[in-house]
Amino acid sequence: NEQKKKMVVASIGVIGGSGIYSMAGIRVIREIEVDTPFGKPSDKYILADVSGVLVVFLPRHGRGHLYNPSEVNYRANIFGMKLLGVKWLLAVSAVGSLREEIVPGQVVLVDQFIDRTSKRSSTFFEGGIVGHVPFSHPVCSTLHSLLKASCKELGTAFHERGTYVNMEGPAFSTVAESFLYRSWHADVIGMTAMTEAKLAREAEISYGLLAMATDYDCWRPDTHAVTVDAVVAVLHANASTAQSLIRHCVGLIAKYTDVEPAAWNCLRTAIMTSPERIPVETFRRLAPILKKYFPDQVAAADPNTVTFDL
Repeated sequence: NEQKKKMVVASIGVIGGSGIYSMAGIRVIREIEVDTPFGKPSDKYILADVSGVLVVFLPRHGRGHLYNPSEVNYRANIFGMKLLGVKWLLAVSAVGSLREEIVPGQVVLVDQFIDRTSKRSSTFFEGGIVGHVPFSHPVCSTLHSLLKASCKELGTAFHERGTYVNMEGPAFSTVAESFLYRSWHADVIGMTAMTEAKLAREAEISYGLLAMATDYDCWRPDTHAVTVDAVVAVLHANASTAQSLIRHCVGLIAKYTDVEPAAWNCLRTAIMTSPERIPVETFRRLAPILKKYFPDQVAAADPNTVTFDL
């Protein structure tokens, strides 16, 4: 079984649009199909060499943009990254601006979220196990600092912090909603990132978000409401910016040797369920996440559990 082989892992992952791995200075090595206990991820993972560093890419909505924000299998996407050995996850996401000063085309390094979703699964801890991960600071501070350094070194116009409202979608906001979110002091609005951030935290993966402002949503009276055409046009115009930042940040991550991010050990005090009450099937299903804390139980549940061979 190919999925049971011992393997070399890639510690850096990138989730974004299909074009994010078509940047200069990247060499695609191969595509990897991964099965997870939560179903199929959005697409095959792309293993690539980015200036000498192994990186795993995944198009969030699938190539050709097949899945709407509610249909994306976030659990499978993040679990697949965990299986592949990813410890650092860079996400690129289009967002609407809720602030005059956040101009379409600029980058926002999101550090907080407000969750307005209602139709998606956003936890691995169910089916006989309960876990409560710390999430007051949902973005990895180390990864946030590295993204900030990349923006500065490349001279990119960016906003150091921002609160992201994660709406359900797929329809864009009403005017009333847009003004409500502004009254909450939110800065940008999107449909995907908070779900990824929650699951990445549960999987002990450092998560950082590069949000690309594409429009002013619909709150600005002298600006047309957001449309798909407008979003795509700004994304295409700024594709090279996102690619350059990802490439640069990958290089910084590869050189990072300082203090371990807190996200890497956040499950140490998060599991509430007594180990003897956790079903064997749950240990088997969550083996890549639980094996560090319950090695004997995971080994007994699935002695062949190892990461995926790249």
